Amino acid sequence: MVDLDFVLLLLLSYLTGAFPSSYLLGKFFYDIDIRKFGSGNVGATNTFRILGKIPGLIVLIIDVFKGWIVVNFIYLFEINVFLETHNSELIFEFQLLLGITAIIGHIFPIYIKFNGGKGIATILGVLIALNLTAALYSCIIFLFVLFSSKYVSLSSIIATIFYSIFILFIFESTINAERLFAIFVPFLSLITHRKNILRLIRKEETKVKFGPK
Repeated sequence: MVDLDFVLLLLLSYLTGAFPSSYLLGKFFYDIDIRKFGSGNVGATNTFRILGKIPGLIVLIIDVFKGWIVVNFIYLFEINVFLETHNSELIFEFQLLLGITAIIGHIFPIYIKFNGGKGIATILGVLIALNLTAALYSCIIFLFVLFSSKYVSLSSIIATIFYSIFILFIFESTINAERLFAIFVPFLSLITHRKNILRLIRKEETKVKFGPK
């Protein structure tokens, strides 16, 4: 029998992940529907491009926080069915499922007709909560590729691939769920960035401009 608390946590995780921070920020503070400008994506990258650095940073922080907080819901709400479980791998699986649900929410948000972002920032929040070391190394890879290529999409894809390498071969995680997730993440990144990949191939992808806007 499925525990009701578990179902409610999954629902809350989805609704949290689906929170459209960039859309709301643009709509209420700038009177701009961010879906109608730039790439039309409601993620942090398009927010940086359309609204500027400060709004983009706010959206980035919120989207990362969404992924981090849902993983910690079992502690925040003190759900007994989780806390009374002494199997650390099972607890990890519960937390990972909550994180995946939030990622799905970010990509397919019910609030704005299921047209969301690519989920990278929310994935990062989940990774930070589950394996901080691997997440930090992945961020270093992201920043290195970003400053080298100036492509956010390419940086995101490569960072997720390296996350998989870190978990599977460098840190050699013994948690099966984490290993499976590490394989899943780069595939998800490739799928959500399929249009960016085509633009990269055609050399039409927009580069990041560092310095004053």
